[in-house]
Amino acid sequence: MKNNKRVLVVATSSKTRGGITAVINSYKTTKFWKDFNCVWIETHIDKSHIDKIIYFARSLVKFIVLLPTASLVHIHLSAPTSAKRKYPFLVLAKLFKIPIIIHFHAFSAESSIDKNYFKLYDRIFNMANTIIVLSESWKKGIKKDLKIDAITIKVLYNPCPKIIPKNNILKTNTILYAGTLESRKGYRDLINAFANIAKLYPEWKLVLAGNGEINEGIELSKELQIGNQVVFKGWVSGIEKEQLFREANVFCLPSYAEGFPMAVLDAWAYGLPVITTPVGGIPDIAIDGSNMLLFNPGDIQSLSEKLKIIISAQLIKDTISNASVEFSLNQFSLDSITSQLNTIYQKYII
Repeated sequence: MKNNKRVLVVATSSKTRGGITAVINSYKTTKFWKDFNCVWIETHIDKSHIDKIIYFARSLVKFIVLLPTASLVHIHLSAPTSAKRKYPFLVLAKLFKIPIIIHFHAFSAESSIDKNYFKLYDRIFNMANTIIVLSESWKKGIKKDLKIDAITIKVLYNPCPKIIPKNNILKTNTILYAGTLESRKGYRDLINAFANIAKLYPEWKLVLAGNGEINEGIELSKELQIGNQVVFKGWVSGIEKEQLFREANVFCLPSYAEGFPMAVLDAWAYGLPVITTPVGGIPDIAIDGSNMLLFNPGDIQSLSEKLKIIISAQLIKDTISNASVEFSLNQFSLDSITSQLNTIYQKYII
């Protein structure tokens, strides 16, 4: 890039868990990040209330200092608390007449935005030069609910992480779930569905990796008499996370609502066959039985049948595994996604 000015990327801390952090950390590994002289302004951290206030204040000061040197401000936001936190950065960027990209990562079961916060998001989106969303359904929702010009809304999927293939990895008979254990993610549905077939496949285990309602999950497994076939790993990262994905045979995410789930992107990167629900951006690309197995949120019986299919039908399993690899290497590759983001940036950087 000829221009020496910076792109200020405003988002949560690089040490915070979640999809936004994972996406930006992926961008940071690429030439794209260096070419555009990107600087990450970290606005939030998972610590005490006082620590959060101090952290936010420091990020705001850093933003103000760097803003005169910026050619573009790229703001990542999601739920209302995130939107409120980013609002001062938007106002400042607008005052300095710096182009603004809003990257919207939020989700809702019924709409892309909670109706109680329409006015807030309406102000935010109308301050942006471009709005990036994670799926076609979010684009339609924002256009419909907030009457935003569709031309300013771009769909940009989250990228798969780059994984170095390893030979001679011993696969285990495990169904892997990765994500926070909470009702929105449907982890209880997965435990109940697995209980329906656990006796048919005593050599198989369900592994749940994530923090949240771990004690509740353990109690449910005991009630269903499958405690010996269900493993709770808690939050995992680094080598431990890599090992779980490499050794797993199947990945399942039974969510009720998503943007575009990072856990599914992780599963594709490791070539795992995916069983999931048609929520968020999944319907944009899903073909049931071809590139994944789908069931409706909350349909435990259907999920049980999908688990049986993926365990017993090797041809279907291989077909879906191959589709996962194709997604990770092509449509959802980091190179493909950053190329699209590059096109968006170039519009504002001369």
